[in-house]
Amino acid sequence: MFPLWINILIAISTFFLMEGVAWATHKYIMHGLLWNWHKSHHTPYAGTFEKNDLFGLVFSVPAAASIMAGIEFAELRFLLWIGIGITAYGIFYVLFHDVLVHQRIKHGLRPENKYLRRMIRAHKIHHKCTTKEGAEAFGFLYAPPKYEASVYKSKDAKQSDLIANQESRHITQ
Repeated sequence: MFPLWINILIAISTFFLMEGVAWATHKYIMHGLLWNWHKSHHTPYAGTFEKNDLFGLVFSVPAAASIMAGIEFAELRFLLWIGIGITAYGIFYVLFHDVLVHQRIKHGLRPENKYLRRMIRAHKIHHKCTTKEGAEAFGFLYAPPKYEASVYKSKDAKQSDLIANQESRHITQ
């Protein structure tokens, strides 16, 4: 239906849009309505799987449905490429989140790449919060530059800086 380059553009666009979908889902569903599944990911667990892994099954449904509909119905072929973009995002998520960050497959690699280190740092900061509320850094494949090691200050450090600044102003007055 569309030329190949348009289909590839659809898949790539879907891949990048998935980060926004994942961020919103993580913040408002995983740390909201379905916290009872996601909290297993913020606490120590024994075994290979955690309840949070159910999200992978749930998120595979739109990808699989899009791919099947796009293959089955020529007029919906664009859905095949959307499904490919969603699936590619899922693959990157597993490789980055489960393998690189959480080392669910032990490998001993420690990335030197500045981008990957910022992502890992943001995710570890996210995991410092073990409750439904109060977390930050909800992205999976993108973290703002504020999570660079040289830039980031925790909420506690910012609060103690604020108190110190207030005290020093009070003393000098």
